[in-house]
Amino acid sequence: MRSNLKHIEPYQPGITDDQLRKQFGLARLVKLNANENALGPSPLAVRAIGEELHKLHLYPDGGSELLREAIARHSGVGTAQVMAGNGSDDIIKLLSETFLDADDEIVVPFPSFSQYSFGAALMRAKVVNVPLMADFSYDVEAMLAAIGPKTKLLYLCTPNNPTGTVLKQAEFDWLMDRLPEHVFVIVDLAYDNYATDETRFTVTADALSYPNVAYLHTFSKLYGLAGLRVGYALGNEAIWSYVNRVREPFNVNRVAQRGAAAALNDVEHVARSRQLAADSRVLFASLADVGLHMVPSQGNFALIEVGDGRKTFELLMEQGILVRAGYPGLEAYVRVTFGIPEDNEACVNALRALRASSTV
Repeated sequence: MRSNLKHIEPYQPGITDDQLRKQFGLARLVKLNANENALGPSPLAVRAIGEELHKLHLYPDGGSELLREAIARHSGVGTAQVMAGNGSDDIIKLLSETFLDADDEIVVPFPSFSQYSFGAALMRAKVVNVPLMADFSYDVEAMLAAIGPKTKLLYLCTPNNPTGTVLKQAEFDWLMDRLPEHVFVIVDLAYDNYATDETRFTVTADALSYPNVAYLHTFSKLYGLAGLRVGYALGNEAIWSYVNRVREPFNVNRVAQRGAAAALNDVEHVARSRQLAADSRVLFASLADVGLHMVPSQGNFALIEVGDGRKTFELLMEQGILVRAGYPGLEAYVRVTFGIPEDNEACVNALRALRASSTV
């Protein structure tokens, strides 16, 4: 085996509902651990998938042309500026394989999404973590200071997973004005569809003009297509010409391409999903009255300070409520995905009860 593989920890997804039923025999489950859309998949996507099922004997379009054209129209860019992937994880891995040699470096915020580091480890590159500020906002001055001659990639996740905090437009502009030209920037916008902060970074025509930046998006969250694994990135078409040299030829399956293209037009589903997130933020923020602080979130989830994250996770799991815990550096927190109203209420009431009993 390649020697660096022994240092790579496989990604650990949240426990599934099937696993929980097997362990506790619970009839009702409240699944708030995977940042899934509680309203389910886009109805327009489901319809498009159904219409495509009789063609499963045919290979998909190897270049995802139909999907990329739909994304280009939706985003106001040229089709050549769009890269489609088997989830945005796929694109993170592809960019790592395209850019990184052994002993290169990547700079990442900490804590943030683990797959950035995975891509580097796979290519024997070094990960330079830059801690977020005490309030989990970005420290762009520290990020710039962390960049050296071996830095190839800089990751910015906004809203950041698992904190829900955003990179400000002014912070992005400040960083790009000072960034060395040899650094390629990857901005992960998986949760930006839920964000409402008017001061946050957004992809504009000016942002798209940078030759050394790619913007990641996913259909897993807002559009509710996590089970299909579809993501995409916008960026410099010259970069994608190299990424395509390491991309598998059929990396996005046939029904995923059709479903994702249809989901882009599902205005009603998008509006309902955004409203659910907005209402959920208000409910979970109310935990402050029992001393449980929610980090202000712009995603479809909340990071809540509970004192002992692992113990809280286990006590909630016994009640059939699944949340996420165990993030390095966030041992005092749990991350809770926003669910349907009754599931949110069940989680909030359980957290209040645990607090009242001084269990955590």
